[in-house]
Amino acid sequence: MNDVIQLLQRHRSIRRFKPDPLSAEQVAAILRSAQLASSSSNVQAYSVIGVTDPAKKRELAVLSGNQPYVEECPLFLVWCADLLRLRHACERQQVEMVHGTMENFVVATVDVALAAQNAAIAAESLGLGIVYIGGIRNQPAEVTRLLQIPRLVYPVFGMCVGYPDQDPDPRPRLPLQAVYHENSYSAEPFREAIDEYDQIMREYYRRRTGGKRDTTWSEEMAAKFRQAARKHLRAYLEEQGFGFE
Repeated sequence: MNDVIQLLQRHRSIRRFKPDPLSAEQVAAILRSAQLASSSSNVQAYSVIGVTDPAKKRELAVLSGNQPYVEECPLFLVWCADLLRLRHACERQQVEMVHGTMENFVVATVDVALAAQNAAIAAESLGLGIVYIGGIRNQPAEVTRLLQIPRLVYPVFGMCVGYPDQDPDPRPRLPLQAVYHENSYSAEPFREAIDEYDQIMREYYRRRTGGKRDTTWSEEMAAKFRQAARKHLRAYLEEQGFGFE
């Protein structure tokens, strides 16, 4: 394996950070790497809000579900799907932009995810650690007000960035046969692969918690998907101009 593959396969989510700030050069390198991610038709339908203000990070930590590492990390990046810049480009050409479509929503959401993952890899290559914060969608309207996010933009997730102050074990992933299909989709490998993975994750949780957590991946997923989550998102997205036509 080469150095890039080794870096990718060493990824861990970091939730404890040293207070040391990032340099301007590090931040620029991370964001420039994000910008060079693939983008659908080069629309680059995303923006990033870097939050270093302690008061704002403290409020974002609460809004994200009382996650302390949002406040403690030196840099909190809020990754936003963004159609506003595209509307301005259309107006420069005296064209009225059609924005309220499912396709535009998907394109912007995928664009920001690709850019963020490039940023994550760049940060880790610099010896930094990251963790994604989906909790930014818990109260998106409040996040929108706090960060003055305009219409046609919405926060997809946050990302804590900083020097790691912990060394957690990598979290095991599903066996490859559960996620890779050759030539056509097949659900046949699921049962055996999930049985194997459940045992791996049970041992992982036991080891990580000193025996206090005794559960499997299937049990965790059943608890997560037994009810709808964040049902407020559709109304919020429509208010922000992301339609579903």
